[in-house]
Amino acid sequence: MSDTDLIKLYSQRILALAADIPHMKRLESPTATVRKRSPLCGSTVTVDIVVRDGKISEYGQDVKACALGQASAALSGAVMIGRTKAEVERARDELRAMLKENGPVPSAPFEGYEALTPARDFKNRHASILLALEATAEAMAEAEAAA
Repeated sequence: MSDTDLIKLYSQRILALAADIPHMKRLESPTATVRKRSPLCGSTVTVDIVVRDGKISEYGQDVKACALGQASAALSGAVMIGRTKAEVERARDELRAMLKENGPVPSAPFEGYEALTPARDFKNRHASILLALEATAEAMAEAEAAA
């Protein structure tokens, strides 16, 4: 990886996102909690959700990840309140396709993931970027199964 590639990958926008992650407080009585870890880099994201009427009404996360994983958690956390299981799963699948298949940026309200398009070329970072959405989708599935 050249210096130019690193500068492109770790843009000021990505670093700003990583420094300002919303909902960084764990919930006291979540409907579901899921912890996901990337075995390649060791990044971890723990997500707590409260679900009411099929939508996320409260969201908390603990993020111990690289700057790209932190930026991803910031992007998803900013729009997670009010999302349904189908919306979270769609965002996860669209982000995976964006990274791994050169697909389009995830649809609204997850279009902020455009900031992470430079990471397409860095396959070793994909797992960390996907953690927040994967953990939230799994938590939504657990909440639905428990209902």
